[in-house]
Amino acid sequence: MPATDEAWMAHALALAREAQARGEVPVGAIVVCDGAIVGHGGNAPIARSDPTAHAEIAALREAAAAIGNYRLPGCALYVTLEPCAMCAGAIMHARLARLVFGARDPKTGACGSVVDLFAEPRLNHHTRVTSGVAADECASLLTRFFAARRQQVIE
Repeated sequence: MPATDEAWMAHALALAREAQARGEVPVGAIVVCDGAIVGHGGNAPIARSDPTAHAEIAALREAAAAIGNYRLPGCALYVTLEPCAMCAGAIMHARLARLVFGARDPKTGACGSVVDLFAEPRLNHHTRVTSGVAADECASLLTRFFAARRQQVIE
């Protein structure tokens, strides 16, 4: 399995492209533990009629089921877009050791763009955050998706 953040992010990008092919906002996520992917997900709130069906939540649910524990210590989450407050909360509750994300989200990002929940000293768990991995590719995927959507509205 890949050993670099960029290689793991390539897996998350593939899931983001799959989400886009389904008409969802292109966000993908994987959970890595002991050098193996134990959970993966792509955005699916439209298909599932579920506002919680974010890529991160799907990946966390699958990883927890695979490991047999709702806590995922020692695991890392790779996601193409900066997590929102809901996903940041789930990441902290899962006790993930590390979060790695690609593009910043200036509208809902909870890792420093709008708020930084991971830097809040009053919270009892602090996941290490690495940002900007494959950021250009992650951001470009989102930019093209929303540009195409705006074009469809105009036509």
